[in-house]
Amino acid sequence: MFITKKSIIGIIKLAGIISTESRLGSRGGLNLNDLSDSITKAFSFKNMKAIVLLVNSPGGSPVQSALIANRIRDLAKEKEIPVYCFIEDLAASGGYWLSCAGDKIYAMESSIIGSIGVITSGFGAVEAIKKIGIERRVYSQGKNKGLLDPFLPEKKDDVKQILTIQKDLHSQFIAWVKKRRGKRLKANDEVLFNAGVWSGAKAKELGLIDGIGDYYNVMKNIFGDDIKFKDFSKKTSWFKQKFLSNSNALNADYLIESLIKNIEERVIWSKYGL
Repeated sequence: MFITKKSIIGIIKLAGIISTESRLGSRGGLNLNDLSDSITKAFSFKNMKAIVLLVNSPGGSPVQSALIANRIRDLAKEKEIPVYCFIEDLAASGGYWLSCAGDKIYAMESSIIGSIGVITSGFGAVEAIKKIGIERRVYSQGKNKGLLDPFLPEKKDDVKQILTIQKDLHSQFIAWVKKRRGKRLKANDEVLFNAGVWSGAKAKELGLIDGIGDYYNVMKNIFGDDIKFKDFSKKTSWFKQKFLSNSNALNADYLIESLIKNIEERVIWSKYGL
């Protein structure tokens, strides 16, 4: 009688807003610092047949998106392990950037995919502070130090500088998608890269994804039934969540900051009806 070890399919969940900081107590956050150990362990595990990325993200930091995706691609090449991405509810903007780290991308028919663009948002409170009698005073060295200050009148040069940066970032995003998807893309640049979003079914027609399906069934169809799924996603212990929550419960600054972050997060997700 021979005992054979099952091939392992490693799972890494990439869920939440892509940010430089962790987002405890919300829908989660994604950055390389938090994910590095999980990614490295997954690619270093014995009998690893393939890596599955479960993506559910409205986007966020372009830098963190690139850092995470690059780490996955570097290890995939080094270990010669294929990577499959499965989009759940949403892969928009940076979420789609992460998805392109997969050699193949799958989604459900009703998944939301796309938003290949760049956005900068803010507010202007110049008239508001005038009405309540507040005078804004700014002293700086370097003419651009007050760039897009919300309490000062908007300057054309400031807007021009931001748009130049956005154009550069958008070009980087487009180059990444073309590098990873190549000839599989089925529409012209004006259609694909205008920050539009599509259903999973339409995204397949456009070549943004390779197929429709969930990871369990697709991976079984590709590698057979004799595989074992192992989740390498980083988990925050119940004790740590409780301790951090209680230690900050009476901190007014923390409560206000958490409230603002939760509102921002709800606004980002609600753009896509989630």
